[in-house]
Amino acid sequence: MRPVAEAGPRSPTRLVLLGGLVLLVIAGLLALGTWQVARRSWKLDLIARVDARVHATPVVAPGPAAWSGVAPATDEYRRVTASGTFLNDRETLVQAVTELGAGDWVLTPLRTTDGFTVLINRGFVPSDRRDPANRAAGQPAGPVQVTGLLRLTEPKGGFLRSNDPAGNRWYSRDVAAIATARAVADAAPYFIDADATANPGGLPLGGLTVIAFPNNHLVYAITWYGLALMLAAATAYLGQEEWSRRRAGEAG
Repeated sequence: MRPVAEAGPRSPTRLVLLGGLVLLVIAGLLALGTWQVARRSWKLDLIARVDARVHATPVVAPGPAAWSGVAPATDEYRRVTASGTFLNDRETLVQAVTELGAGDWVLTPLRTTDGFTVLINRGFVPSDRRDPANRAAGQPAGPVQVTGLLRLTEPKGGFLRSNDPAGNRWYSRDVAAIATARAVADAAPYFIDADATANPGGLPLGGLTVIAFPNNHLVYAITWYGLALMLAAATAYLGQEEWSRRRAGEAG
């Protein structure tokens, strides 16, 4: 049998094309790693800002004059307070899954002393306590003051299901849709998650807001940079092999 001829050096054109492709891939991987580093810095800043808002002294919930300026970057999770009277006959139950199990959020309009209405997420009730008659003690008729976290509306639905106002089935806290369904005028474009202050009778149970911002950007950055380093190392190894072939060819 004839021995298989040892592969010779690659053509310069092919080497240029392969080298250019490798450089593009390495540049892309480095860019992805750098982007993740920037995202990590942004995420850490966001966490710090939200933590400061959550633990700040509560301020009065923004009224109509300030509604156009309410935005996630400046207001989400801001600690606020509002005084007024609950419109208990217009409460809305929104499907919820919490650390306590499945049930509902109780969203009740609060007619504030400042003349506007804001939806209050008063807290969680288990499925067997959905009927207001089963928690009548927790529906105050007089003036109240609520402290909690300002939250922005959640339009369109949740849990892969759309809200059904006509069927009174709610899967997200869509402020505009709920206000329309309950004929609530002058409704703020946000709602308030009530804090853990106990309600008479123990329900609804507030203070269950989950504040979590996944921060895996460092792992992603290391991954992209690691892939770039591995590809560069493999390219260097193949380049050394190519150099050895060329020297062997010249010697022969």
